[in-house]
Amino acid sequence: MNAVREKRFRMLAMEGPMARWYAQQRGSTSQLQQYHDQAAQLTADLPSGSDVLEVAPGPGYLSIEIARLRRFQVTGLDISRSFVEIADENARKAGVRVDFQHGNVERMPFDADSFDLIVCQAAFKNFQQPVVALDEMYRVLRPGGTAVIQDMSRDASGGDIEEEVRRMKLTHVNAFMTKSALTMLRLRAATNAQFERLAAQSRFRTCKVRSEGILMDVRMTKPAG
Repeated sequence: MNAVREKRFRMLAMEGPMARWYAQQRGSTSQLQQYHDQAAQLTADLPSGSDVLEVAPGPGYLSIEIARLRRFQVTGLDISRSFVEIADENARKAGVRVDFQHGNVERMPFDADSFDLIVCQAAFKNFQQPVVALDEMYRVLRPGGTAVIQDMSRDASGGDIEEEVRRMKLTHVNAFMTKSALTMLRLRAATNAQFERLAAQSRFRTCKVRSEGILMDVRMTKPAG
C-alpha cells in the first residue's frame, strides 16, 4: 500500500476522544446483549477450537462475547490504535483473552489459511478498496471457511434508522447524533446488488445477501479443497 493511501486510512480511523465516545455509545446494556446473542448465532455451527477473526472490531464487544464462549481462539484487527487499546482494556475487564492487533484490512498481518470464520460489522462501507479487502479475507480464510459482513444497507429508510436508534436506548443528545451519523453513513453503504457485484469481482466470486431494517448481511465461503 502506498504512503498516500496509508495516510488516508489513518485519517478515516477513529482515534482519541471520538473513539472513546463511540465505545460508550455502543456499550449500553441493550447493545451488549445484542453482541452476546450475535456471538452465539455467528458461531453456532463452528467446531470448538476454531480460529475467529473480527475485522474492525472497534471497542471489541463482539470479539469479547465470542471469547466468553470459551470455545474459540479470537483475534481482532483494527486500523485505529485507540480502538485496539480500548478493546484490550475491555477484554481484560471481561476476563477473556482476545488478540487485538493494529493493522489494515487491505494488508492483513496474517498467514494464508489462518481463520475458520471472519466477521466484519459496521465497517465495510468505509474500506477504500472493497475488492482488495475481500481478497484479503479470502486469503486468510481456511478452505471451507466463511466471511460474514454485516453493515448498513443503502436501501434502509429513514424509518429504519429511527427504529435502530430507538432500540439503542440512548440519551436524547446521543440519539440525535447517532441518527445523523447513520443518515450520512447510509450514503456510503451498498445495495444488495452492488455488493453482489463486488463479490463477483473478488476471489469469492459469489455471495449470499439479505437485508432487514438498516442491516445488510453478507455470507461468503472459500471453497473447500
